[in-house]
Amino acid sequence: MNFTIEKNILLENLSNVVKAISTKNIIPILNGVKFELTSEGLYLTASDSELTIRSFIDKASITNIESEGSIIIQSKFILDIIRKMPSDSIHFELMDGLKIKISSDNSQYDLNCLDPKEYPSLKLEESDSPIIIKGNTFKSIISQTVFAISTQELRPLLTGLNFKIAGDVLECIATDSYRLAKKNIKLDTPSEEVINIVIPGKNIIELDKIITEDENVEMHVFSNKVLFKYKNIIFQSNLLSGTYPNTSNLIPSDFSIIVNTKLDNYFSAIDRAALLTQSKDKNIVKMRIKNNQMIINSYASEIGKVEEKLDIETSNDANIDISFSAKYMLDALKTIKDEEILILLNGEVKPIVIKSMTDESLIQLILPIKTY
Repeated sequence: MNFTIEKNILLENLSNVVKAISTKNIIPILNGVKFELTSEGLYLTASDSELTIRSFIDKASITNIESEGSIIIQSKFILDIIRKMPSDSIHFELMDGLKIKISSDNSQYDLNCLDPKEYPSLKLEESDSPIIIKGNTFKSIISQTVFAISTQELRPLLTGLNFKIAGDVLECIATDSYRLAKKNIKLDTPSEEVINIVIPGKNIIELDKIITEDENVEMHVFSNKVLFKYKNIIFQSNLLSGTYPNTSNLIPSDFSIIVNTKLDNYFSAIDRAALLTQSKDKNIVKMRIKNNQMIINSYASEIGKVEEKLDIETSNDANIDISFSAKYMLDALKTIKDEEILILLNGEVKPIVIKSMTDESLIQLILPIKTY
């Protein structure tokens, strides 16, 4: 293997691929990136057995190819080496079977490598009828839901995002059992089959980082894995096994109190009220609604108390005191792009539902916290 490539081209592709490498890998070969140079171009592959990312650099983007071949280069060093190379052009030359020379004008690294024959065989299959989603749409689905996944391994399914597809509707749900985020989108082409899968949240976050432009994302779904194609990248993730909890009955359809308020004013009031409770685990603030006024307050015995007042629109007989996590509320509010929001309530111990005034496709739900 002997070739020359521009630094920026290699760095961009390598940065995407190494996202698949886990610090918890116990198989030494999976701590490396597979470089495979063929007559078509350069394939870069990394995997931790649960997540696999492959990037392809076409031969037209490679400065010079003298000979083909493959090698496993340890990921711990390769990214930093390429990033810090002083020249815009980098030369790779395989020496003595398992050593690679990486050089530019005035720098040279000789690295010990691993045998590509020991690298596991990875099946990166594609289905006949993939789901097609625009890149920006896909990113909005992720950003508006993934924050609500659980970080507790006790319930593994809740650490993933639930994707449901029926006909031309894709529904994405995340919950940690204290809050829930739900987003729907319409697909341009209906799915031929009903899909209900759970993708590990940590993997989908890495995919979100890779998608940078509004180009199509292909989603190929199988019984135990999902493969995404985006530009020159293939991203394959295992699925979490089991049936995601049915969350449809958690979101009320009718509400006794409907509050209309400005998003920025509401967000800022909670943000300020939360200052006194930042060191507390639950970061609790209390919201009181009476007639057309909202009072948000928080109290910390060792510091003091804060009170914020907001003018709102609601029914004149509205009267409720409800407490919730300021962090959870702020996380939910960050996903809404509208100037005005609806806060939907049914009582002190019933879920709080937050909706945009114009976007019916997004629902945020937060469970209240009892303070007595």
